[in-house]
Amino acid sequence: MEIACLDLEGVLIPEVWINFAERTGIDALRATTRDIPDYDVLMRQRLAILEEHRLGIRDIQDVIAGMDPLPGAAEALGWLRERFQVVILSDTFYEFAEPFMRKLGWPTLLCHKLEIDAAGMITDYKIRQPDPKRASVQAFHSLRYRTIATGDSYNDTSMLSEADAGILFRPPQNVIDEFPQFPVARTYAELQAEFAKASLREL
Repeated sequence: MEIACLDLEGVLIPEVWINFAERTGIDALRATTRDIPDYDVLMRQRLAILEEHRLGIRDIQDVIAGMDPLPGAAEALGWLRERFQVVILSDTFYEFAEPFMRKLGWPTLLCHKLEIDAAGMITDYKIRQPDPKRASVQAFHSLRYRTIATGDSYNDTSMLSEADAGILFRPPQNVIDEFPQFPVARTYAELQAEFAKASLREL
């Protein structure tokens, strides 16, 4: 049995922090793991900016409420779910992801949680474990599942390396240059073709 492991932001949904930056006009919030590979450094920067501007979870959720999955994402996810077990492995937070999961038909999602105080301010974040995407693929291997993974950024590369096959989806050029071993898909049709190529079964 094969499991398809998908990143969420940049693969199935838009980047939440970029959309929030555009809504608030705070350019520093546009940074993602494409820009800052160390996730803890990135999140500490984001939390400091939120505290400085007194922005809380409701402000972010208001932006998320007006966002939709990327065009074609739901159909591509449906194609994968007919052919693989599918698990989304993301560095987002359950508090952000729920509206998108509803629109995508409630796929399985493994991600992180936020700590929020009584005033609705985000005070901290809790990751499931170190390098959680890679650790999840290792766990699937321990259960004798073959894995094919896709993601778009630095924080996906350990997952892609650990998987039996890894695919970059719409990555920035710097990630392509640093990880030339992974094939690149720029459309969902190309992504489906790469999954079909990587599968041991005839799809």
